[in-house]
Amino acid sequence: MRLVLALGNPGAKYRDTRHNIGWWLADRLVRRWCGGPFRAEGPTARAEGSRRPGVEIHKPLTYMNRSGEALTALLAARRFDPAVDMLVLVDDVALPPGRLRLRRRGSPGGHNGLASISAKLDSDAYSRLRLGVGRPPDDRIDLAAWVLSRMPRADEEAALGAFPHAVEAVEYWLENGMEAAMNRFNNR
Repeated sequence: MRLVLALGNPGAKYRDTRHNIGWWLADRLVRRWCGGPFRAEGPTARAEGSRRPGVEIHKPLTYMNRSGEALTALLAARRFDPAVDMLVLVDDVALPPGRLRLRRRGSPGGHNGLASISAKLDSDAYSRLRLGVGRPPDDRIDLAAWVLSRMPRADEEAALGAFPHAVEAVEYWLENGMEAAMNRFNNR
C-alpha cells in the first residue's frame, strides 16, 4: 500500500488558506485518478482512485499541529513503511508560489504539521512534496496569520499553475521512487 498524506486544517474557515494547499493538490489527484469523494474514516478523510489501485489519499481531520495523531491511527490500521510508502503534501513558506520541492527526509523547518509527524514517528525519514506559498512581504507579519490567510489572486494562480507538475511528480514517485523523482523534478 502507498499513502499520500495531505496536510491541512479542517473546516470552511481554513479551506482556501495557504496552509491547505496540500488538500487542494489531494483533490486534484483524486479527480485525476477517477476517485470518489473523500469520506471520513477515523481521524482522516480518505479517497482512492480507480486509476491508482493500492494508493490511498488521506487528509487528517485533526488540526495541522496534530497531524501526527492522524498518522499514528493510520499506522495502527494499515501496513506501510512511512520512510518508503508515504508522501506528505505540505505548504512551504520558503518556496515562492508555483515552486515545489521533493525531499526524502529533513527537519520540519518550523512547520507544525511536519513537527507533529516527525515527533510521532520519532524520525524525519519520510518523503514530502513541499508546495510553495511564499513568505510574508514584511517581517512584522505573523507567520501563523500568513499561512492561515488566503493568497492574493496572482499567487494562487501561480500555485495552481504548478499543480500539473506536482501531479506528475507524485505519479513519478509512485512509479520510480523518491530518489528518481527528486532527480527529475527538483532541477526544474
